Amino acid sequence: MKENKTPPRRPAALPASRASESSSLPRLIRNLDAVFHPKSVAVIGASREPNKIGNVILRNFLEGGYAGRVYAVNPNAPEVLGVKTLKKASDAPGKLDCALVAVPAQFVEDALKDSISAGARAAVVITGGFSEVGNKEGEEKIRRIALDSDLALIGPNCMGVLNPASRVDSVFLPIYKMGRPHAGSIAFISQSGAVGGCIVDLSARAGVGMSKFVSYGNATVINESHLLRYLAHDSSTQAVVSYLEGVQDGHRFMESARALTKNKPLVVLKAGKSRTGAAAAASHTGSLAGSSEVYSAAFAQAGALEAETLEELFDFAKIFSLPPPAGPRIGILTNGGGNGVLAADAVEAEGLQLASFSPKSIAALKSMLPAYTTARNPLDIVGDADAARYEKALSIMLKDPGVDLLVVIVLFQTAALDSSVVNVLVRAAQQKNKPIVVVSTGGEYTELHRRILDGYGIPTYPSPTSAMRAVSRFLQYAKYRCRFHGGEPFCHFEQENAKEG
Repeated sequence: MKENKTPPRRPAALPASRASESSSLPRLIRNLDAVFHPKSVAVIGASREPNKIGNVILRNFLEGGYAGRVYAVNPNAPEVLGVKTLKKASDAPGKLDCALVAVPAQFVEDALKDSISAGARAAVVITGGFSEVGNKEGEEKIRRIALDSDLALIGPNCMGVLNPASRVDSVFLPIYKMGRPHAGSIAFISQSGAVGGCIVDLSARAGVGMSKFVSYGNATVINESHLLRYLAHDSSTQAVVSYLEGVQDGHRFMESARALTKNKPLVVLKAGKSRTGAAAAASHTGSLAGSSEVYSAAFAQAGALEAETLEELFDFAKIFSLPPPAGPRIGILTNGGGNGVLAADAVEAEGLQLASFSPKSIAALKSMLPAYTTARNPLDIVGDADAARYEKALSIMLKDPGVDLLVVIVLFQTAALDSSVVNVLVRAAQQKNKPIVVVSTGGEYTELHRRILDGYGIPTYPSPTSAMRAVSRFLQYAKYRCRFHGGEPFCHFEQENAKEG
């Protein structure tokens, strides 16, 4: 055995608060801390071959900045990646927190028993070949082993787990093929590893941070309900995104979802809605997909926001990095008139409310805008607008008491505009007094600036339609929260509006 001596490339300090600090959680769920914050891990099935899962996972921990102890288990090789191997996990000189299992299905049972004897409180079983291929007996055996010891078992047939803050990375896709997001506030749980990998890669490319990522596969022990309960208490998570093919226990899922959505938004993409999709889900993760109408009704009752596509799942998730709105009135700022018209159409299509500028704002706008513009919402500051004009218009709209949320459309292609407009938008957003969403349509130059803005927590969208769809869900959740947090500004607005109505 060789302890990992590789210096972390970035600080690997663990968060001060963990979900397990809540004594209300069952021990099985509290033990998920050993998945996300392990002091030691054992890669069972560590391999010398670069294309093997056990090699990729071991490399992730050795080179990714993980600060805990790393053990490599392989009875047939003396060392892997410079780490002296163990014949079994229980040979480790110290207590084991989490077992990362990447051995053939017939060896998983013994690997779990041995890991439990070494002190493991959790395991991530990457191995497939269980209920998804009809091996229900083998899956039931590992389920009983885990439950008898309160082992928080993720999988089997999963892609792994990420916690960027503690540099935990058991995802078996190589980093050069799938990017890893920086630490953020969005947790993503996925029944599908492939879908999960796509979202993780998109997040990394867009600069959108994640608090946790879990591919939980067959959900033999830890399922979506357990994860929702854990994340409801996780201080580093502000929003949860979920890809579902089916749920293990509908009643428990509803309880867990409701407990979460009292304080944090939940965005769900339900797959397997069609007859053929349901059949595919059964062979993929062994899930019973169920009626799409029943699921949609259940999501609505639980306060979850349903996405229809992968693009929506990503779009809806990142808007919840914004401060909560004080009301539903939307101000639109653009340097292209046509895009402003499209945004106004999207406002109406989504049943949203366009803000009316105050007389003070109108006077201020008229004093700084060219004579050939009109001081109304949507506000078109026209194609010769530079960063300074954006800054002045933004300042006025942010101060207007009748504007609750800003959608800023930026055509980076215009000759007068340069990259300094990004600084203007970041400074405005950092005031955190009103949510700001950016719409920008274009090619590589535009995409570069969108990634910078997303990296600063300013959600960007490729079209007014996609932006307003996300804004609609943002406001929908703000209204839902009023059931539990009636003192929030948005709730006051809704109450006053109801009185006036």
